[in-house]
Amino acid sequence: MAAHGLEEFEYEHAGLRIRLKKASANAAPRAGAPPQVLPAQPQATEMAVQSVPASAATSAPASVSEELHTIKSPIVGTFYSAASPGAPPFVKVGDSIQVGQVVCIIEAMKLMNEIEADVSGELVRVLIENGQPVEYGQGLFAIRAAKRK
Repeated sequence: MAAHGLEEFEYEHAGLRIRLKKASANAAPRAGAPPQVLPAQPQATEMAVQSVPASAATSAPASVSEELHTIKSPIVGTFYSAASPGAPPFVKVGDSIQVGQVVCIIEAMKLMNEIEADVSGELVRVLIENGQPVEYGQGLFAIRAAKRK
């Protein structure tokens, strides 16, 4: 945190929340000021891990025993739920989706990559917020797969 001039850092993913905060009341460096190099000694930090109950993390009802399919990001980039700002999202919770249907865009190196559904079914949950960075293999959508006939 000291190397990057951070006073506080917070990360939340899949119901786990981590917050790091410097115990000292040092002010953040001013914009344009050279970074401050501090000695390499451990600094006291406040750390809190908060687990969100599964019921609070789910935006749509899903049976506990139910297996949901996760559409995962095939690349690292930025997640976009719509084709452009102000446009309606490609899909929303409750929608019926088909294999090959575009469900989002991931921007990587200024290229817009359309991500398609790899299973048909009902969209139960969007696992990431619009405009957020995504990693390779990170879950994007939870799908209740359609029953095969």
